[in-house]
Amino acid sequence: MRMPVDQIEQSTRVLEPNERISEVIFGVIMVLTFTGSLSVAEAGSDNIRTMLIGALGCNFAWGVIDAVLYLMGNLVDKARSLVTYQRVRNAADPIEAQKHVARALPPMIASLLGPAELEVVRMRILQLPRPPERARLRMEDWLGAVGVFLLVFLSTFPVAMPFVVMQNSLIALRVSNAIAVVMLFALGYAYGRCAGHHPWVAGVSMVVLGVILVGMTMALGG
Repeated sequence: MRMPVDQIEQSTRVLEPNERISEVIFGVIMVLTFTGSLSVAEAGSDNIRTMLIGALGCNFAWGVIDAVLYLMGNLVDKARSLVTYQRVRNAADPIEAQKHVARALPPMIASLLGPAELEVVRMRILQLPRPPERARLRMEDWLGAVGVFLLVFLSTFPVAMPFVVMQNSLIALRVSNAIAVVMLFALGYAYGRCAGHHPWVAGVSMVVLGVILVGMTMALGG
């Protein structure tokens, strides 16, 4: 069964695990810059409300920006795949086409393939229907963009929620920080598993990195 031309680059899920983890980490760090800037000694209802509005607004805006960047990145990837596909089909000779195929592969994989294997790929490409003239976003891309936005925006709530349900600002801040540390550790642990590193080390490292990034952001007025 032939793969439709407009789906040749759709070999991955809408959002890969590492992408989901990265988006949530970003959202948690952003909301921490707001909760960390709250002065407990001077925190009143107005201060807390301002902080919550700022955190929600910031992650909403960055969620939209990340979603747009996600769509732009996908469109560029599709365009590159389409250019390679067209070059292989329009190559003057098989050797030139094989070079285009090899360049499109990860270097490690390309180094393992000889002319015979590359020729098989070239022949399979020639059997596919003629490619479209330009790359287009598909439904999976738009769903991925929505997913990116939701991951960044919704990551605000676990860290900010203690300030909504608790009257004591000091206790709310401590609970919020504890939730953020647990989330960063869990995200680092998951990232370590995806990257093939020791999950516990990655979890602790993510907590340390998150604290450093938040401190730098606050020191620079972020």
